[in-house]
Amino acid sequence: MFSGQGAQQVGMGRSLYEQSPLARSLYDQSDSVLGWPLTRVSFEGPAEELVETKVCQPALFVHGYVLFRLLEEAGRTSGVSHALGLSLGEVTALTSAGVFDFETGLRVVAERGRLMQSACEQTSGTMASVIGEETAKVSELCREFDIEMANLNCPRQIVISGEKTKVGAAIEAANTRGFRRVIPLNVAGAYHSRLMEPARAAFSKFLESVSFNRPKLTVLTNTTGKAVAEPDEIREALVRQIVSSVLWEACMREAVALGATHFYELGTGGVLAGLARRTEKSWPVKSFSEFDDLAT
Repeated sequence: MFSGQGAQQVGMGRSLYEQSPLARSLYDQSDSVLGWPLTRVSFEGPAEELVETKVCQPALFVHGYVLFRLLEEAGRTSGVSHALGLSLGEVTALTSAGVFDFETGLRVVAERGRLMQSACEQTSGTMASVIGEETAKVSELCREFDIEMANLNCPRQIVISGEKTKVGAAIEAANTRGFRRVIPLNVAGAYHSRLMEPARAAFSKFLESVSFNRPKLTVLTNTTGKAVAEPDEIREALVRQIVSSVLWEACMREAVALGATHFYELGTGGVLAGLARRTEKSWPVKSFSEFDDLAT
């Protein structure tokens, strides 16, 4: 499982770079491909720069992919059969599954981040997390206030997204109606909503010139929670994902239904491990973020 935006932390990956020649090579290659110092921003910040959409998306991609390659180098991926990623993490999953080579995957996620930041700057959107309510109740709230469910992360944890005024009105109504917990999120825009349409259209055009391979692992897409394998279907799913709900709980459940028995989280903060445990406590989950984690 590969992390999505919001998981970034200043310092992430530093120990990988310092203690692994393979990690150092991939991070140095990233700086060269991007033309800006991803390595410095990842390791040193400042946080205000790392949090920018156009920066954190490639930073999280590189961190997750490097972790996968280090596990592979240590012979610990031989039993891995499925890959899934939260939002931008889906590009990391696809790259790890061989749909893209590393440089292509990095260029794809960098363009995705740039376009989504541009869409944020063109619109006035925000998001909020609704905790403790049934999906149907949250869906009705979204219909009433003309906003969207952006992330269905795990049971009773849903993120709503849309224009600031509409999300604000929805939060006020939810609090008045006794919703258990509604938390405004400090984000730059309304991700995974129709306000990202400018990014979706431009990203679709960009991907026309990108070659896709069939994945070597079973990859679950956020758009449906199901496996996707044909190159044209993968391209379509990546484009649609920008304006579609992230069906993360469905992705995890489908991986288990298809035979997954353990989850490895490749990213910072243990966010995905937490979502997995809140979905099904019996699922074994291990998180990898820094070099010492690879030894356990």
